[in-house]
Formats: sequence, structure tokens, C-alpha cells
Amino acid sequence: MDFDTVRTFVVVADVGQFQEAAAELAVTQQAVSKRIAALERTLGVRLFTRTPRGAELTIDGQAFLPHARDLLRVTERAVASVRPGRRPLRVDMIASRGAASGLLRDFHQAHPDIDLDVMTLLDIETAVTAIRSGAIDASFRAVAMPGRPLPEDIDSVRVLDETLQLLTGPAHVLADARSVTVAQLAGHRIWMPGVVPGTEWRAYYDDFVAEFGLTIEVTGPNFGSDALLDTIAGTPALATFMGERTRHVWPAGHGLRRIPVTDPTPVYPHSLLWRRDNPHPALATLRTHLTTTAAVHDAPGTWRPDWVMPR
Repeated sequence: MDFDTVRTFVVVADVGQFQEAAAELAVTQQAVSKRIAALERTLGVRLFTRTPRGAELTIDGQAFLPHARDLLRVTERAVASVRPGRRPLRVDMIASRGAASGLLRDFHQAHPDIDLDVMTLLDIETAVTAIRSGAIDASFRAVAMPGRPLPEDIDSVRVLDETLQLLTGPAHVLADARSVTVAQLAGHRIWMPGVVPGTEWRAYYDDFVAEFGLTIEVTGPNFGSDALLDTIAGTPALATFMGERTRHVWPAGHGLRRIPVTDPTPVYPHSLLWRRDNPHPALATLRTHLTTTAAVHDAPGTWRPDWVMPR
């Protein structure tokens, strides 16, 4: 059923005159008559009766009117959902408790008038595909993966270097340390069951291990962050890495320790990715917000993989 035809029917029903409806719709009176006639043929009923006072709804027209209004509302919402500037800005991040979530919350507080749809996609390949198809507008990722340059139609900007910390339980041998050097971590078991092969964070930790001779174990099922924290709290032999801006709440009895890592301090790079020709006006606002609030990159005494884009 044609949207313009249904809209014309509703306007005629509201104003009661074909001529007034034509003026409101910015078409000729003949066009209004043709649209109503076409709708009546489609429905197989008369919708209006012409009288000296104008056009009056028939019983069938009265029955159809509320449904026609519903059709217009649904259609308008559907159009608005995909129209840049009217639909929400769709942004992907790896995890809801990570640093990217904090960056988006800060953006939302600074720009509460901008609607956001936030989602989580697993890996960078999925995210890039979604950006290129228009399923999402932007994604927070560590770019670029070694040997996997970004497509030419995808742009990026580095927005945060997040410091990694060592997380231990209270009985771990390093639990009381005020800080630890990377060299001191050699020989300790660092357990990270969520480090999935083929992801950018797996590439990050593979380089970290190769450069400093660490032991990172990814064995065992990944039951989520809460189960990871429970295990670290109760197992003196295991520790894990956690981003400084990662937000977790754990029971007071866990006694977990966040310990700074130095010489060098590993930082995880977060970048924003988007398609170059994406016209959503809020995307430019998000980029400006992130670049004006971004911390300094590659600070002295920090480490990140060589494949990370410098800007």
C-alpha cells in the first residue's frame, strides 16, 4: 500500500476538503482525487462521499481511518530509524565494563541530546564488516591487526592508551607489592581464559609474551569476568591482567589487589573506527569529543605492539 496514498486519505479525512488537502500536500486537486480513487480500488470500498460541505467519510472510511493513522506512524518511525541525524548513533565496543564503555558514558554526559545505541561485537573483522555495511556507525578497537590493514574506506583515530595492571588474590606472592616490573612477572602464571584466538587482544598479548618472556595461560572454559575474579581471589598461583579503567565490583572478602606494572608499563591502545563516507552528524561530534579529551599516546616508559597505529 502506497505511503503517499494513505497519507492523502488521512489529510482529506482531517480537513474535509479535497482542495484544502491538495494545498496542504502541495499537489494538485486532481492528484488528490487520483490517489483516493486508487486507494478505494485497492480496498474495494468507497471511503468518501462528496457533499456540498466537502468530503465526508463513509462507514468504511471511518473504520479504515485509525488503521491508516497507525500505518503512517509505523512508516515514519521506520524511516526515522535509518535516516542519519534522526536515528540513534550505533556504536560497538568489546565489553560493557571496559574503557570504551567509560568513554561513551562521558560522551553521553557531555551530549545528552544525542541518542545512542550501544552494542558489543566479538572481533575486529565482524566490527569492520558491520561498519562497512552500515549496521553500525563506529567501533572501539585496537588497530590494526598485524597483517590485516584496515580497508581503504575505513578510517580510525587513537583515543586512549589504557594502562594494564596485575590483578591478584590476597594470598598471591606479589599481593603486597606496591608495584611490579615486567621482569618480575617472568615465571608467574597469568591466567586469561577470555583471550580468544584471532582477536586483536590475542595479537596484543602474543606480542607482549614474545617480547618479555611471560607466561599467559588461556586454557579452560571462559565463564565470564565474575568467575575469573572468583578464581583469582581463591588461587594463590594465578594472577591476571586488567585494564586500569575496567570497572568491576567484587565481594569485600575477595581481597583482590590491583598492582601497577612498570619498566615498561604495558598500555592497551583503543581506537575509534568508522566508514569515511558515513554522514551521521553525531559521528563527527563523537570524534571531536574523543580527540579533544584523549590522553597522550606513547608516553615515556610505556609499551605497546609495533603494529598499533601511531595516531
